[in-house]
Amino acid sequence: MIKSLPVLLGTLLLLCGCASQAPHSATPAPSATTSAAVAPVPSDDNLNAVAWTQTALEHDLIYRETFRSAQSQLLAALKDKNWDALPSDDRTTPYKNLKPAVILDIDETVLDNSPYQARLIRKGGEFNEADWAAWCKEERARALPGAVAFTQFAAKHGVAVFYISNRAQDLDTATLNNLRKAGLPVSGPDAFLGLGTILRDCDQVGTEKNCRRQLIGQHYRVLMQFGDQLGDFVTVLSNTPAGRAQAMAPYMGWIGTRWFVLPNPTYGSWEPALFNNEWSTPREQRHEQKIQALRID
Repeated sequence: MIKSLPVLLGTLLLLCGCASQAPHSATPAPSATTSAAVAPVPSDDNLNAVAWTQTALEHDLIYRETFRSAQSQLLAALKDKNWDALPSDDRTTPYKNLKPAVILDIDETVLDNSPYQARLIRKGGEFNEADWAAWCKEERARALPGAVAFTQFAAKHGVAVFYISNRAQDLDTATLNNLRKAGLPVSGPDAFLGLGTILRDCDQVGTEKNCRRQLIGQHYRVLMQFGDQLGDFVTVLSNTPAGRAQAMAPYMGWIGTRWFVLPNPTYGSWEPALFNNEWSTPREQRHEQKIQALRID
């Protein structure tokens, strides 16, 4: 019995060793790295758009190209007494003997508000009037590439420079200060026509700019218009993809000569056109409707 004791002890040790190794032969638990890799990435519809706006050289080149092309054509337009860039509905006064002017939108046309959009992304919010007004009052928006050179060139050659914007009219002081700080020419307080500007006997629909274009057209021959939205050029009565195309159709020949359109993937009337203009729709549903609007062939 004493001689068999070592054998018995060896057998027990072997069994214990097998038991202690069993857990290591099972499938390993997922590591923290593996779990993180499959975690969903929070989505923000505006992230790529704002990142492109702020960092892509292509963005700046498009602006420079657009304003440089306009500048090269401006003097010829000035000499052509039959040249006018107001749509027919907005030309309510004969223009041949009027002084020349150009009309520019402000936001994402001559001033870059992408820092405001970046702030919204970082805090996960959406546009609201209070934050927007606060940003405008900071007077920190920078001029977009090419805008200063073009507007200064126009002013130097006797062409009045007007800014029609859907910034509220009570943001006039901050807006004019920002334009001046950015190097854009401002002839006086009347150079800015914000939302709320009144023209007697003209019915403005929502934020459409038709009445303000008519107001300038009463005193000026408009050589060129610049903007990042269709509404910067013509009244869009039905903000659907089909309605937008219909509003622009008569003026396609003016693109690049009288009208100069700049890119804005961060916001605009093109977006609500994809979800029936219902901003009250929950954010997730708006996101899904935009996905459904995509073409896959």
